[in-house]
Amino acid sequence: MNKPIKVAERFDWTLCLLLFLFFLISCITIYSGQASGQYHGNFVLNQIINYIIGIFIVAVVMYFDSEQIKRLSWILYGIGILLLVGLFIAPESIVPVKKGAQLWYVIPYLGQIQPSEFVKVFIIIILSKLIDNHHEKHLRKTLKTDLFLLIKLVAVTSIPLILIIVRDLGTALVVIAILAGMILASGISWKIIVPIVGLGSTTAGVILYFVIAAPEILEKYLKVEAYQFYRIYSWLDPIGHKQGAGMQLYKSMQAIGSGLLAGKGFSERQVYIPDSHTDFIFSVIGEEYGFIGGSVVISLFFLLIYHLTKIALETKDQFNTYICVGVISMITFHVFQNIGMTIQVLPITGIPLPFISYGGSSLMGNMMAMGLIFGIRYHHKFYMFGSDAKYVPKKAN
Repeated sequence: MNKPIKVAERFDWTLCLLLFLFFLISCITIYSGQASGQYHGNFVLNQIINYIIGIFIVAVVMYFDSEQIKRLSWILYGIGILLLVGLFIAPESIVPVKKGAQLWYVIPYLGQIQPSEFVKVFIIIILSKLIDNHHEKHLRKTLKTDLFLLIKLVAVTSIPLILIIVRDLGTALVVIAILAGMILASGISWKIIVPIVGLGSTTAGVILYFVIAAPEILEKYLKVEAYQFYRIYSWLDPIGHKQGAGMQLYKSMQAIGSGLLAGKGFSERQVYIPDSHTDFIFSVIGEEYGFIGGSVVISLFFLLIYHLTKIALETKDQFNTYICVGVISMITFHVFQNIGMTIQVLPITGIPLPFISYGGSSLMGNMMAMGLIFGIRYHHKFYMFGSDAKYVPKKAN
């Protein structure tokens, strides 16, 4: 006889614990990162409020099962497009210029919202639906059907990507990483993927060569402004640009290097880095807690990715599997890019460290993604004669 599984048994306590650890690390590091007197106050309380709002978002999102999310996918995608378009047409009183870009809506009494952080999750949902529906319709795979799927995925992603890349290159790279991860997981033939990857890599290599060796050609024929190359130059030679565009990277490397094995201790940092509580928060961790502290943080992210991968393999719903793949791609790229840019492995792109960097929109977008994962576990169906459990839970009300 079937009987319902208790809510506590269906809740993902492992994911909850990981998020709680990230919450503690975030609050401690943000508090310490602002001890240099750069700000009159401290953003720890704000980050706690952001996490509380994030918990509410998780609770709402996990209520919906996969079928309900599928039905909402195009609606969410449309809302995301409208929000991105609004950044271009809304008055400056609603979309002010901050740090040289218009990326945020200012909502009276509530603060500011960056819509692209939520659009990333909407893209994951719509791509998951497209892949799942395609495989249900085309049971027999051919190069033609694979190419058709690829065109659909690229077309749907291109619209928000174009709207984002004009204003925010870092977020655009995350969207591309999500698309790439889901294309690889979609089962599209390598006969199609390899030539595209080869062409893209070659193009990127050629552009990088011209940026370094012959920037005047790009300026003349592509009308690229010289100042747009500074981020690449400062990445390749931060010491030579430490008084200008390379200052943050130079200071970041100095801070992480001075932390040595065990770090200088809580609030004992000595290297000043502007806005170290946001994109460069890993520099604070490296300086105060050294190689050991940095390794602990990276290990927690490895555990998170491992847990998400395990969920993707256990779920019986292919749509949920693709949701997991999209979230894994997003989180992995965020972590790799953010930590990489603080140690000169990758150029600086302004991407925050998930769950740790200060920022309401970024955290809420990530918590929305976690809500999808919590929902997958909460609504997971266990089958009486399956290999993973003995009974079937009732559908959540």
